[in-house]
Amino acid sequence: MRKSAYVLADTAMVLDGHHHDYQLMLRDLPNRAKPREKLLAQGPEALTMAELTALLLVTGTTREDVLSLTSRIVRAYGERNVFAERNAAKLSNELTIPLVKACQLVAAGEIGRRLHARASSSFTTIRNARDVYEYLADMRNLPREHLRGLYLNGHNRIIRDEVISIGTVNANLIHAREIFRVAIECNAVALVLAHNHPSGEATPSAEDETVTRQLVAAGRIVGIRVLDHVIIAQNAFTSVNAEYDL
Repeated sequence: MRKSAYVLADTAMVLDGHHHDYQLMLRDLPNRAKPREKLLAQGPEALTMAELTALLLVTGTTREDVLSLTSRIVRAYGERNVFAERNAAKLSNELTIPLVKACQLVAAGEIGRRLHARASSSFTTIRNARDVYEYLADMRNLPREHLRGLYLNGHNRIIRDEVISIGTVNANLIHAREIFRVAIECNAVALVLAHNHPSGEATPSAEDETVTRQLVAAGRIVGIRVLDHVIIAQNAFTSVNAEYDL
């Protein structure tokens, strides 16, 4: 009996005539193009919104790679709208994504809104130590000492609020160059320093006086006035400059 030869089926792909974009999976990308590596090498401004969102969500689902997922989310909802949504359940349903990932997006949006609100309030006018104490109410109950710098324009309005150091003022090396570098960057004409005392005691220490005198002197040299150094406690505050007539 004559046997016929094996015939291999043609496995060539046949397109249906419609154009389809192939979405690269994260694993397909060279390391330099992956979101995390790209951020480290080029900075966050180099990433697309989908790539930034992929770093937030970290992983995809069983059906979608994280980059495919975030690309779809951004396309479907829009770059601004996806982070404007406050209802995680609605976001999960409309985008067909796990609720936990919808919660991550809503949380990221809320962080942005709060920071934007704070930035909008940066036109707060600082006239005295009480204004500083009221503006920095979030420092009253911190468990560790934070040194903050409020950088002001010619109208005594805050144009930048910077955390300079975390720890204790006498345990950290507070360099004038770091404090005044920020002032120069934002074109501030004056600044107010503030740090909290977790002990609840608002009396300035000897180190507080020494540091303040040094910074006031440095400010005179560079032409940026150090208007005050305010000690913040839970229920009280003290102006170092007023206390020592600096």
